[in-house]
Amino acid sequence: MQITDAPLKVTLVVGSNRHGRFGPVVADWLIDLMRDREDLLPEVVDVAETDLPMSFARTPETTAVLSGISAKLAAADAFVVLTPEYNHSYPAGLKNLIDWHYTEWQTKPVALVSYGGMSGGLRAVEHLRQVFAELHAVTVRDTVSFHNAGASFDDERRLKDPAGPEAAAKTMLDQLVWWGRGLREARELRPYGA
Repeated sequence: MQITDAPLKVTLVVGSNRHGRFGPVVADWLIDLMRDREDLLPEVVDVAETDLPMSFARTPETTAVLSGISAKLAAADAFVVLTPEYNHSYPAGLKNLIDWHYTEWQTKPVALVSYGGMSGGLRAVEHLRQVFAELHAVTVRDTVSFHNAGASFDDERRLKDPAGPEAAAKTMLDQLVWWGRGLREARELRPYGA
C-alpha cells in the first residue's frame, strides 16, 4: 500500500437556512482558513441553497437536487459541519440534509464548528456527535465555537480578536487531517463492512 499525503477533499456544510442567518460570516472565515492550508481542498454545501423535501420522496426534482449535493459529499475525504444552535439543538434543514444521505458519511471524519448565544452552539454539537456516530462517521474531539457570535465579528465580517478562534481552528483542522488521511488509507486498503 502506498501512503499518500495528498490534500484532503473537505466539504464544509453550512447548516443554517434561516432568514438573516449569521452562518455565512463564520463560513467565510472558515473557508479562508481552510484555503490557506496546503493539506486541504475545501468546497461548500450550503443547506440554504438546497431544496430537499422533508418527505424523503424520490421525485425527479429531488433526484436533480441530490445529484450535485450527493456527489460532493461522496467525493469528500472529510467534513466540517457548521451549525447554529436553535432551541438547544441543530436546525431541521441540516438534519434533513444529513438524513438524505448515508454511505456518503461513512468512515469519514467530521469536524464541528458552532455559533450561538451563551452556549456558543455546543449543545447542537453534542447532538450532532450522536447522529454522526449512527452514520458510522467519526467526529474529531476539538471544536470551534462562537459564543455571542455577532459580537465576535466587526462590520466588515472580520474577527475582532482572531487569536483564540484561529488557534482552536488549527487544532481542530490538524485533527481532521490526521483522521482524514488515516481513514482514507483504511478505505483504500479494506472497504468498510467487507
